[in-house]
Amino acid sequence: MPRVLESEPFPKATRKLPKSQQEKLGILIELLKKDPNNSLLHTKRLSGKMSGWSSFRIARDYRVTFRYLSEDTILLLQVAHRKDIYR
Repeated sequence: MPRVLESEPFPKATRKLPKSQQEKLGILIELLKKDPNNSLLHTKRLSGKMSGWSSFRIARDYRVTFRYLSEDTILLLQVAHRKDIYR
């Protein structure tokens, strides 16, 4: 089971989410710890300037970006609306 760490700005960004999305994010982070490739996460690898990063979907409009520090350690980088997160 991978260990999940948060980048310094991640908790502050999480508090800016709507309450319902914050609650769902907590559930999805637990799911990420158990199985990073679970289909409920809609995980995808990113390309371009974000090559080496991945993302998962909180809801239709919100995403979390993350990257693997090692095989068993994941660093959560950002959480934001999908129109803002890939900039």
